Amino acid sequence: MAISESSFGPSAIATPANAVTITRLLVTVPLLMLIVDKPSSWPAVLLWIILCVTDGIDGYLARRHGTTRSGAFLDPLADKVLVLGAMVALVAADRFAILPVAVIAFREIVISAFRSFWVRRGLSVPASKLAKVKTVTQEVAVGWALLPWTADIRWLGDGTLWIALVLTVVTGVQYVHAGSRATRTGGA
Repeated sequence: MAISESSFGPSAIATPANAVTITRLLVTVPLLMLIVDKPSSWPAVLLWIILCVTDGIDGYLARRHGTTRSGAFLDPLADKVLVLGAMVALVAADRFAILPVAVIAFREIVISAFRSFWVRRGLSVPASKLAKVKTVTQEVAVGWALLPWTADIRWLGDGTLWIALVLTVVTGVQYVHAGSRATRTGGA
């Protein structure tokens, strides 16, 4: 029997998308251990690519089978654990500077708190296209640092990380503005 377009209700937990997301969370742990042990390696970059690609897969599955509240919580959590975890591991491996990673981590935590606040008031502030570009830029920065062919070209990973930092700050300001405007006009 084929799964229909909206086969899972909003309160479903055991969904294909959530299975992919939880697997991503679990596989992130060995990836982070690989990065700390040897920041630039083929196993690390291969796992990184797989985990980044599966982010799109769980999104596709969620759109196809129906989004859920648990997925709306788990997917961004998995994204943040993966990207921030990799960045922190690269800081620990002395590959990334702490300042841009700390600012990115601070923004992600603050915006996650704001979004949670708005959701409890019935408001939704979805990710903008620029926020998606920000996420991809963060992933590319980590990828450059992990890829053995580019790991010694430090300006490539570092430069991409600084671009990601700018996008992170800009999209953070956009989220706060959008949420504040929605609160004033929509009613929390």
